[in-house]
Amino acid sequence: LSGTAVRKGRLRFAQGVATDMAGGRSYEVARWTSPWVGPGYAFTELIASWSAKTPKDSWIKVQVRGRGGSGRTSWDVLGRWASGDRHLQRRTVSGQSDDGTSVAVDTWRTSGLSAFQLRVSLARRAGRSYRPSLDLATAMTSRVPASAGATSAPGAARGTVLRVPAFSQMVHRGHYPRWGGGGEAWCSPTSTSMVLAYYDRLPAPRSYRWVPDDHVDPWVDHAARMTYDHAYDGTGNWPFNTAYAAPLAGKAFVTRLRSVREAERLIAAGIPVVVSIAFGAGQLDGAPISSSNGHLLVLVGVRENGNVVVNDPAANTRRGVRRTYDRGQLERLWLEASGGLAYVITDRAHPL
Repeated sequence: LSGTAVRKGRLRFAQGVATDMAGGRSYEVARWTSPWVGPGYAFTELIASWSAKTPKDSWIKVQVRGRGGSGRTSWDVLGRWASGDRHLQRRTVSGQSDDGTSVAVDTWRTSGLSAFQLRVSLARRAGRSYRPSLDLATAMTSRVPASAGATSAPGAARGTVLRVPAFSQMVHRGHYPRWGGGGEAWCSPTSTSMVLAYYDRLPAPRSYRWVPDDHVDPWVDHAARMTYDHAYDGTGNWPFNTAYAAPLAGKAFVTRLRSVREAERLIAAGIPVVVSIAFGAGQLDGAPISSSNGHLLVLVGVRENGNVVVNDPAANTRRGVRRTYDRGQLERLWLEASGGLAYVITDRAHPL
């Protein structure tokens, strides 16, 4: 702890110990640094997640460094984030290619390190009294295999379909080009919004009263704005989506699962799972779009035959969102495209 204190389960700004600049303004900074964490293997990727509150003109910065045979790496910035966008344009810092590490939007890539540290800086406008705070910081490390392997056998969720509301990203085509323009660009905030709606934890109407009355599902427009990465120029930043969802639902983070069977353990506990896939023409039977370099949808259940029930936001209308995909096709496209990446969003009634 450096200028921070833990009270009632939250890491809070206590006093400034350094300064930082953003948008030409000066900020007081307090920090928390994790212990060194060794996952037990040489990892090549790391994705951090967090849940924070950033009142008024405050924000957080998340950094990571590693340790391996050649010593310690330098600190790399994974993102500057704020819950709103009035004072700070949240952004990642791709590149930073030095000492065998680099940042690719939301993913820290390494040549194979044995341990890491996270550092979170809480920043507030100099001279102000409000206190940004943090209640969750996670890091998922991976050494992703080249192929998916054999299709998993059906597991705990066979015959279970969760009643997750259906939202279409496509009804938002042309909405707010400065935040991606809707349509195919908004699969991530639409999927995140479906899970929040399932928990009855969508944002309060006052949050999206700036959206015109004739926009269907205005909370999706709001989610797109609140997850937009101004450096990546899109709403598909994985930890930005879970950081948006966490204060609304309770907890949320990015992880990787190794099979649909692992996801079934969550579904059986009443927890839908947002997953990241990619596919070419003819690779996903019954999909509403012919291909995608990167697409997110929600796993909501499993049929008796093991096939996977999803809410796919790429459908043109709400009615077409609920679909069933071949288990082997979907699992392979998920594992080989993103290494099984998933958003896990939970509320108090569905603890892990």
